[in-house]
Amino acid sequence: MGDYRGLNVRRDRGGCCPPTDLMRSEAMQLVRIIVPVESAHLTLSYLGDLGLFQFKDVCRIFNAFLVQFPVVLWFPSVRCRIMNDPISDCLSDSVGLNADKSPFQRTYANQIKRCGEMARKLRLFKEQMAKAGISHSEMVMTQTRIDFDEMEIKLGELEAELIEVNSNNEKLQRSYNELLEYMLVLKKAGEFFYSAQSSATAQQREIEARQIGDGSLDSPLLLEQEMLTDPSKQVKLGFVSGLVPKEKAMAFERILFRATRGNMYLRQAAVDDPVIDPISGEKIAKNVFVVFYSGERAKTKILKICEAFGANRYPFTDDIGKQMQMISEVSGKITELKTTIDLGMLHRDNILKNISHQFEQWNNLVRTEKAIYHTLNMLSLDVTKKCLVAEGWSPVFATSQIQDALQRATYDSNSQVGSIFQVLHTKESPPTYFQTNKFTSAFQEIVDAYGIAKYQEANPGVYTIITFPFLFAVMFGDWGHGMCLLLATLLLIFREKKLSSQVSSHLF
Repeated sequence: MGDYRGLNVRRDRGGCCPPTDLMRSEAMQLVRIIVPVESAHLTLSYLGDLGLFQFKDVCRIFNAFLVQFPVVLWFPSVRCRIMNDPISDCLSDSVGLNADKSPFQRTYANQIKRCGEMARKLRLFKEQMAKAGISHSEMVMTQTRIDFDEMEIKLGELEAELIEVNSNNEKLQRSYNELLEYMLVLKKAGEFFYSAQSSATAQQREIEARQIGDGSLDSPLLLEQEMLTDPSKQVKLGFVSGLVPKEKAMAFERILFRATRGNMYLRQAAVDDPVIDPISGEKIAKNVFVVFYSGERAKTKILKICEAFGANRYPFTDDIGKQMQMISEVSGKITELKTTIDLGMLHRDNILKNISHQFEQWNNLVRTEKAIYHTLNMLSLDVTKKCLVAEGWSPVFATSQIQDALQRATYDSNSQVGSIFQVLHTKESPPTYFQTNKFTSAFQEIVDAYGIAKYQEANPGVYTIITFPFLFAVMFGDWGHGMCLLLATLLLIFREKKLSSQVSSHLF
């Protein structure tokens, strides 16, 4: 039993199959196959390519649903309907081949885990290619046989290399963004100090000019007294510089004023363009600030406030000569880092381009191997543990094709023992299977969307071939709309071969 919904099988082998009665589903038979362990993998691969055998696993209804997805993935279409018995009756009457084992205790559970890990690595590659704007080729470039173990090792190496390259690029990009912010601080804060010094010099000259113009006997004595004042008694101001997000600038200034009780002086200047924050990596509009303070307690409070508001602090000096030297050094580092980042991105793009050429082939192989091992877990080992026993449904006309696939698998795997094919007699209700082609498959899908016919029941798909286009035309009785649909249909028909040769990356 099991829900055998899946894809349709086209029969284009000429006279190898008997003509199909479109009004009724194909006659089905329950089959048991005994396969040697050494040829089991290749046998299931050939049967999967044939698409005319549906394996059974009736140990639990849950397990049937668990393995349904990978089996439907590449064992094409047996249209089915489960027996009308209640689920409780199915559970009580079903005797599974692996009834005493959970999915995690079965023979090929480790191989399925390996396939899942490789699928995770391929998803990582796909995400990285999408970020880099590199599209993977949907055409299978080569049909050469790829060793599964070698591909697993290669994927691991590529993942480690890609993660290392990305990690290095992230570190370099963060340093680059920090240097860009530092350059802004050096320029903007330098303007603060330069304008302040120019203003102070002008005021000093103005005061001196007034004192000379209003000269008296007391003036020289006062100037001499000011010059002899102890420099150690003069108040020295410290300062903190950096960048703060523009949206937080007002709150930042308000909190600083309250925390220091007004014993600080803040200068801010808006940056013209948004800058990339080194921590978050997002573009943010920021302000360059310089906070002047007096005392260590005020400094401690200011540093904590800067940390709370996400302000990035950078060292700065009030010496103009050292400022110019620092600007020159930072500018040189920015140029070097930019070159290094570009080379790193180029190396990453080369890795991803090499991956993109074989991505579809690797992805198809991983999905196929996972489906094979899922199906192998539906088989049971015999007492000697040298053979696997499988049961499943197949159309009666496909008996010779299945036997040929078994013989080819035995020969290609160099097995000394062949597989045994045996037809079983059962009272179970067989699944429903309709043989379709590329024209009738679309109408059969419409019918199956509403419900799948019982075994040997009349197939409404035949009538739908006539009624659906008529009802569709009645529903959209517009010449303009009809012409658009006609042109779109002709375009798809014209590009049929090209589109059908592409491997779709979407399962449903």
